[in-house]
Amino acid sequence: MNAVGERLTDALYGLGWTAVKKLPEPVAAGLGRRIADTAWKRRGKGVLRLESNLARVLPDASPERLAELSRAGMRSYMRYWMESFRLPTWSAERVKAAVDIKDVHYLTEGLAAGKGVVLALPHLANWDLAGVWVTRALGVPFTTVAERLKPETLYDRFVAYRESLGMEVLPHTGGSAFGTLARRLRGGGLVCLVADRDLSASGVEVTFFGETARMPAGPAMLAQQTGALLLPVTLWYDDASTMTGRVHPPVDVPETGTRDEKTSSMTQALADAFATGIAEHPEDWHMLQRLWLADLDPEKGPAA
Repeated sequence: MNAVGERLTDALYGLGWTAVKKLPEPVAAGLGRRIADTAWKRRGKGVLRLESNLARVLPDASPERLAELSRAGMRSYMRYWMESFRLPTWSAERVKAAVDIKDVHYLTEGLAAGKGVVLALPHLANWDLAGVWVTRALGVPFTTVAERLKPETLYDRFVAYRESLGMEVLPHTGGSAFGTLARRLRGGGLVCLVADRDLSASGVEVTFFGETARMPAGPAMLAQQTGALLLPVTLWYDDASTMTGRVHPPVDVPETGTRDEKTSSMTQALADAFATGIAEHPEDWHMLQRLWLADLDPEKGPAA
């Protein structure tokens, strides 16, 4: 993206955060649906990639079914953005009414034990809203990481936005994030990481819907090094007003094997939990990018 495109992108996000949050909620929701339907009808790269990814999730689905799911998926994706732009204006009561998390006892009991907890999530529904629910409904602060975006001003917007919601945000690059996350966990804190996509050379290869993909090693390595509890979480939209989630049972550290073998086993367990949630609610999986190794361009390396 050139400098002009970066400035335009930054300006559009800035407009979203300043304008959308001032709209009445039904108006903002309707605007999101119209934007989603327009994007879906244009059949751009993101929509086609979403359908290709959904075809892995539902290999027996007809083209008509995949198109139906991709339309619902784009609406779910734009609902994420409309909610996210408006989240700073939501009261604690509004957040509590908007979220229903099942089996949250795994999280609360883990925190009460004082060992620290790592929550690992895929790109399902609205992970920012889930984070706000944790800080406002449970009253628990947490630490997360954010990928550096271009332009830098856009990255700064995302950091400021998430910090305003009660999150501590660390840059994904720079080498210091892992150490800081480990210190938070050793202090009995909470770390939340979106963890269903990693195209770096350090990503762990997993079997995901029958094919090979890479997912980040960080959640499993943090659990091993700090003794923290590792919990997969999946989210979905239940109706017009509620987002539902489930905290899955802990992913245990294997008793035997090398560190790499343990990391691989634990990351595969995360992938399996993610796949369960995605298969149940494929329309809420916001994966508009390449994920499986078979889709990556070997000419350009793993981060193509």
